[in-house]
Amino acid sequence: MTQFQPGSGPTALRILLGTQLRRLREEKGITREDAGHVIRGSESKISRMELGRVGFKERDVADLLTYYGVAEGDARSAVMDLLERANEPGWWHRFNDLLPSWFQAYVGLEEAAARIRTYEVQFVPGLLQTKEYARAVITAGAAGIGAAEISRRVDLRMERQRVLDRGDGPIFWAVIDEAALRRPIGGADVMRGQLEHLLELMRQPNITIQVMPFSFGGHSAEGGAFSVLRFNDHELPDIVYVEQLASALYLDKREEVDRYSEVMERLCAVSTTPEATVDILQKIISDII
Repeated sequence: MTQFQPGSGPTALRILLGTQLRRLREEKGITREDAGHVIRGSESKISRMELGRVGFKERDVADLLTYYGVAEGDARSAVMDLLERANEPGWWHRFNDLLPSWFQAYVGLEEAAARIRTYEVQFVPGLLQTKEYARAVITAGAAGIGAAEISRRVDLRMERQRVLDRGDGPIFWAVIDEAALRRPIGGADVMRGQLEHLLELMRQPNITIQVMPFSFGGHSAEGGAFSVLRFNDHELPDIVYVEQLASALYLDKREEVDRYSEVMERLCAVSTTPEATVDILQKIISDII
């Protein structure tokens, strides 16, 4: 049985648990339909469980393990222990009233990732934003939302950033389009503070920032922003996250992930080096009036 990583979040653990249940079922040659009958559910419920997209009931997992021939011993104990940890709420659950369901999964994966590579076109990535910049971004996109809720949304974004300060936190590699750095979000003072914050973050060994400059022209990622997340556990596939206006795509098929990874590699190859990033950030700061 796969052992979970100590820093893994519940989202990643649900995926691991689902992967193990799928393997046990396939080893016995049992169909999803038959497995669904055992837990008084459907084939689609088994599919969602095996993909880690739903919570797990202890009774369902216990019944499936028995049906799969894992009636006792260390193997059963390992799965049930994983179940208990996968059902523990993450810190972000106290913000559930603010988080759309399609974004909750991303926060959980972000918390568990070993490496996050992201390309941003319109804004500085959320994990790199100052509080003032985050407030300006959230306010601009939050028509009709009161000041108290905006403050909580800002608090959530600041809380997410703590993942980069953990000793076991992820390597974070960002390619930011120059347009995002020149767009005057929040006014001159806010933008100046944000750009200076990026210069400070670049001193952290786990953070790399590159800029896709205007001077390069067209490039391979003109389709828009995306992130590629990798995990320590080999049972977890790389996942591509593509955010849309009111939903998001989570891609984990090998051919899809490979395509986005290749685009990211090309972006990194033609964007500024870290040294040149410092120069372009300082140039943009000097241009702010």
